[in-house]
Amino acid sequence: MAAFPSSAAAAPVVVLGPRGHAVTHNDPFVTGPALTPAPARGAGDASAATNLGALASAAAVSGGTVSGGAAKSGKRKPAPKPEPTVASELARLYHRHQITLAADRTDTASFNHALAAERRLEGTRRTELSAVTENLHEMAASGSLTASRLPVLFDTLERNREWWTTGPLLTSGERVEFTDSQLVWEYYAGQGIELQVLGSFGKADGLYTAGPADYPALHSLLAEIIPLAAQRGGGLTWEYYFNFDGGRPPWTSAMSQATGLESLSRAYEAFHDPTYLDVARQALAIFNDRPPVGVRIPTSLGTRFLQYSFAPGTSIINAFLQTLIGLYDYAKVSGSAQAMKLFDAGNAEALAEVPHFDTGAWSLYRPGLEDPLSYHQLVTGFLQQLCARTAAPVFCTTAQHFQADLTTAPVLSLLTGRARVHKPTSIRFRLSKISRVGIIVLAGSSAIFSTSATFAHGAGSFSIPQPKRTGVYTVRLSATDLAGNFNRIVGTLSVSR
Repeated sequence: MAAFPSSAAAAPVVVLGPRGHAVTHNDPFVTGPALTPAPARGAGDASAATNLGALASAAAVSGGTVSGGAAKSGKRKPAPKPEPTVASELARLYHRHQITLAADRTDTASFNHALAAERRLEGTRRTELSAVTENLHEMAASGSLTASRLPVLFDTLERNREWWTTGPLLTSGERVEFTDSQLVWEYYAGQGIELQVLGSFGKADGLYTAGPADYPALHSLLAEIIPLAAQRGGGLTWEYYFNFDGGRPPWTSAMSQATGLESLSRAYEAFHDPTYLDVARQALAIFNDRPPVGVRIPTSLGTRFLQYSFAPGTSIINAFLQTLIGLYDYAKVSGSAQAMKLFDAGNAEALAEVPHFDTGAWSLYRPGLEDPLSYHQLVTGFLQQLCARTAAPVFCTTAQHFQADLTTAPVLSLLTGRARVHKPTSIRFRLSKISRVGIIVLAGSSAIFSTSATFAHGAGSFSIPQPKRTGVYTVRLSATDLAGNFNRIVGTLSVSR
């Protein structure tokens, strides 16, 4: 069974080939909402990118490039100990025998080439590549540039250098691929293109579901992404290396990690290679650790698993449910008692939480915030999958509710019936689900006010011009929900002195 509902729409992907040739096509294995759930607190927190030319000079420099750890240097006057840099951290890893001399030289050269390209670029291209080199520098300065992270970090650097020197400009949120790779990337404005771990593992699940003809692509994708896992919390973790919604790299997600478990379980079923299950076993560690390293929040009933390791106070239900699906499937395929114990703890909490994400007419993304249409469909699919796996009434019934919401018209009621002449007036109403609400106020057959806006469920209001005379006005309210369901009501507003 696929990790993500088959109803999710295929996403357009920009694919970059040799010599900067790019084409856009709909990839049936890359679904829109499955890639990056909306930020936990609103707009993304992309830090301002800076040119690293000045930062590079803090390290040993030669002709404007950063010297590698193995390079020899002449005598220098004593100076204050400089802040760690990419070059100094690579040298440290080499001298501690954590990386080879070849890796030190290769990664140093890669960083130098990126800095040189950055200096030649202008505008958006320079800003985006600068953001990637800046993130790499900040990880070095904070001591986060570990040996296990080098493959993914320098792959990210090289892909960004290739894109911003040869590829087209992008719109924030566009999905990106390369002709020589199966991995899915995503463009985050101000942060460059970043490896989309969730999207890549979601694609892997799609390739498995499609059948044996697509197994070679599944094998290739996993062969690429498995080595990009880093050591975190005593196990393997696929991390994110960019600033996002207040989180600073490196951070991780229970949802993307659990989707990895599911993909690896599917690969075992496809190829009967126990190596996939062994990798998945090593990827369980972060589900036992609390944030910021792990994604586990103990509760009175069991465990809540986090979408973002940097946001322990944020509960996102679709991410929680997909995490349970991944844990369950790996436990069933592998027979892992540890994975089943993790699932049981999360399941106990989810059974209690799910009803609180049902408004009675639509789903909530997190407490107090209704889902957009794509996420309503996504969480409905996850509940259906958990219903099929566990037969738990809470999952089954809520899935049925959410499915019915897709064809149920919003309910409107007019709350304001009286107003005073020449006084500021608001017309209040109650709405059952997030919708576009329109209003027309008529004096006789003449419209004196009309407008529309989007409102969440609950009470809303429109401020209208002050009534100029007494009498009975007609108020027409209409609502169209996110799925296109429509309703209209007509009421009256009695205006007196």
